[in-house]
Amino acid sequence: MKRIYLDHNSTTPLRPEVKELLVATLERLSGNPSSVHAAGRAARHLLDEARERAAAALGVHEDELVFTSGGTESNNLALVGALTAAGAQRGLVTTTIEHASVLETAHALARSGRRVEFVGVDREGRVSPDELTGRADASNAGLISVVAANNEIGTLAPLRVLAQAKRPGTLLHTDAVQALGRIELRLAEWGIDLASFSMHKLGGPVGVGVLYRRKGVNVVPLCHGGGQEHGLRPGTENVAGIVASALAIELAVRERAEHAARIDALSQALWRELHAACPTLVRVGPSFESGERLPGTLNVLAPHVDGKVLVTRLDLAGLEVSAGSACASGSLEPSHVLLALGYSRDEARAALRISFGRTNGVEDVHNAVEILRRSLG
Repeated sequence: MKRIYLDHNSTTPLRPEVKELLVATLERLSGNPSSVHAAGRAARHLLDEARERAAAALGVHEDELVFTSGGTESNNLALVGALTAAGAQRGLVTTTIEHASVLETAHALARSGRRVEFVGVDREGRVSPDELTGRADASNAGLISVVAANNEIGTLAPLRVLAQAKRPGTLLHTDAVQALGRIELRLAEWGIDLASFSMHKLGGPVGVGVLYRRKGVNVVPLCHGGGQEHGLRPGTENVAGIVASALAIELAVRERAEHAARIDALSQALWRELHAACPTLVRVGPSFESGERLPGTLNVLAPHVDGKVLVTRLDLAGLEVSAGSACASGSLEPSHVLLALGYSRDEARAALRISFGRTNGVEDVHNAVEILRRSLG
């Protein structure tokens, strides 16, 4: 049975050329990049070169990139590190549909006594820039954090508008994990202060993340030890993973427009065929025509069906999708994103997230629709 993988928002397969570079770098690497001997200097050269390449692809300065273990660490470092540097009186304003790595960090900050405000969204997951900046101004917030592209429903945030509207002295962070390689990101031009990325979302290796920190933005490290990563992320760097990640970033940026158009067309075709076969299904999030939806992402509700049960049924039939965020896959609770949109708990439990990537084609659309049609009965 040929399996169909449509869960690229959870993770996307390692690109062959990235895997080849990863293996080749592991085979040639023998030194610690902090060592001064020849093997250490060779490792340092690879690390520095990878940082330069990644920064060039992102249109930022190499000193503005901090390599981490993934999107979760990058988000934690951005929120906790920036607010700690800003002082105890500066709070956080974020939205109700953030990824768990932002929401749980926000709740932890609130428990520690930090002022945290959560701004709601409309039925399609859109947040008002005026409300975000207004709440930040009223509470003297030091940081606004908003997800660039929601991982469950694909709604895009108005990052450029937010960056221009926020008050001087208030930082803007975005969780851009799902965005890189699928939507336009101009970090420096738009005035984004902090941005988080995860390499396994774009064909890079698992276990490597990036935090973009604009020059002049102060961040206090979460961990203490050596002076690696500008003193913000102590510990020996994953050089081979970072080298491979730089290539993944270059490819993702270079191929963005073509890739986004292709997977957007696939997700639209799937919805057309699926809705024709199963008219009771409900699409969640902005319309395809709005320009406010992440390419390749489709979230649907199957009335009177438990999404997690359906995911298992589909898996047995050869179709791999998810019932929401992979980080919450073990939870019995309905999606916090759909609850924030105003859906009932029963409706939220009926959610199914389908996300396309480079390995998918038109045949996958037809086969997926047939499997879904049979599974939904």
